[in-house]
Amino acid sequence: MLWRVRTTLPDRPGALASLAAACGEAGVNILGFQIFPGVAAVTDELVLSTPDGWGIAEISELLDRSGGHSVSAAPCTEAALTDQPTRYVQAARSVLASPASFPEVAARLFDAEAGASGDHDVMGLVVGDVQVQVSRAAPFTATEHARGAALADLVSDVLAREHVPPSSRLVGGGKAPEYAVAERTVSALVDGEVVGMTAVGTDGVVTLRVDPAWQRRGIGTRLLVDGARLASALGVEEIVLTTRSDNQAVLPMVMAAGLRGRIRMAGDTLTVRIGVRDLKPLRA
Repeated sequence: MLWRVRTTLPDRPGALASLAAACGEAGVNILGFQIFPGVAAVTDELVLSTPDGWGIAEISELLDRSGGHSVSAAPCTEAALTDQPTRYVQAARSVLASPASFPEVAARLFDAEAGASGDHDVMGLVVGDVQVQVSRAAPFTATEHARGAALADLVSDVLAREHVPPSSRLVGGGKAPEYAVAERTVSALVDGEVVGMTAVGTDGVVTLRVDPAWQRRGIGTRLLVDGARLASALGVEEIVLTTRSDNQAVLPMVMAAGLRGRIRMAGDTLTVRIGVRDLKPLRA
């Protein structure tokens, strides 16, 4: 049975040796090891191979006898033995290939889940002005916060290089779309035809669509901004945009809009919440 275990040991000579000796006496093999330094204590992550019949209670008792505390343990597979630098390089390659996959990649990298969950520890990562949260039962260390921030900075840089301001884009025959504001909707029109629209519901839920032939031209970004400003004019404090978790356009669109949002993934659904109270209202 393989277990991924975290424990905090006092930062003094011999503490780790005592832990290793206790594991050896109990027939527990340490297959993987990672250190997260602290000021007065050190957080150690171990991959342990335990005798048959062992569970969390036996692991906690063993580490307690060895001077460890704040123990968390969960079953794992041989994938936990992957070299840590290799995992981070693979994560970086994944987000470079698809920056919008950052929430999922970050959650997987830190053995967490995307979004805040119950009383779990939460790590907030900022990509541009978009806040991504991952959470898990075991507290995140200062080292992991630094690694997560570095990865988020990488995604921000990639998206900033790819982004071309919507105002500089001309569409279809050099024509820029016109935008019409109604009671609760904003429409993008080219030659009188609607090529995109956003609608603000009474509950703050925003529906946004752009004709496939007119996507990737900045229209969705403009509609999101105008929809957020329209919501502000209607007295809404926060808008909610829901889409599929595999929608690769959402994160770049929110970043390009310059809006401060919070992204959460749950199953096949990705939800973006954006505060609009401080935005300049857009009147119909």
